[in-house]
Amino acid sequence: MVFDLAAYAGLFSAAFIAATLLPMQSEAILVGLILKGDYSLIALLLTASVGNTLGSTVNWLLGRGVERIRHRRWFPVKPAQLEKAQGWYRRYGKWSLLLSWLPIGGDALTVAAGVMREPLPTFLILVFIGKAARYLVFAAITLGLLQI
Repeated sequence: MVFDLAAYAGLFSAAFIAATLLPMQSEAILVGLILKGDYSLIALLLTASVGNTLGSTVNWLLGRGVERIRHRRWFPVKPAQLEKAQGWYRRYGKWSLLLSWLPIGGDALTVAAGVMREPLPTFLILVFIGKAARYLVFAAITLGLLQI
């Protein structure tokens, strides 16, 4: 196995950015690196999961300061999305963070967690589990396709 810092840094950066307000596809990069076959699968999964979780932490921080910034144009979540996410959060609580990987609504959940003052350690654990599970599914599908 090769340890190519640039590949891991690129994957980490893509995963981090994908979890914030900027558009990015980290799954495609993960799949590409898996298909290349030169990298440790566990290292790739950890890199993507940690990067994506830390990117979601930016959303959590935005949620903590939401009253000061929610009406700015660059704010990543529309008021209706935030209200819906807060409703989910009130109904399902911290466990809704396991769905933070969802392409639609996942970012709003992480912002809502900040608004609702979810403690950071709990947030990090639950978001990491959700994000890691998503990347694991992508890896399993990719490796399954290689077996065909």
